[in-house]
Amino acid sequence: MANLFAKGENVKERTARFDGRAPSRLIKNESREDYLESIFLLQRELERPIRSFELSEQMNLSKPSVCRAMNILRDQELVTMDDDYFISLTEKGITEAKRVYAKHCYFKAILMGADIEEETAENEACRIEHIISDKSFFLLREKYPVGEPIN
Repeated sequence: MANLFAKGENVKERTARFDGRAPSRLIKNESREDYLESIFLLQRELERPIRSFELSEQMNLSKPSVCRAMNILRDQELVTMDDDYFISLTEKGITEAKRVYAKHCYFKAILMGADIEEETAENEACRIEHIISDKSFFLLREKYPVGEPIN
């Protein structure tokens, strides 16, 4: 396995270098996208801002993990939290959540169209949505349109 670190560099130094923050204030892109997508879907389903315990239950994560992630997403201006601790997506958060969810829906539809069973299509679409670039997704959707735009 290739060494991902420069000679003499430790994990903390490498991680902090990415955005100038300590590692505890980072959240992986895939996790960030999963949180935003889950918040988006819960808010849409419940038609209101959500509480962290609802997100915790939805994502099957501990409440402290969700709390830490919400603080990071708030620092990144992707969510807001009011005085009663209700979580809402910002416009920036909604845009990113819709982008991720559109990828998810597209790839789930493509996979199911190829007669892959729904549960497998759901799980694999969830993985694909994180690795495909926006440019490649846009070009695929242009060439092979499937589904409706996400509102």
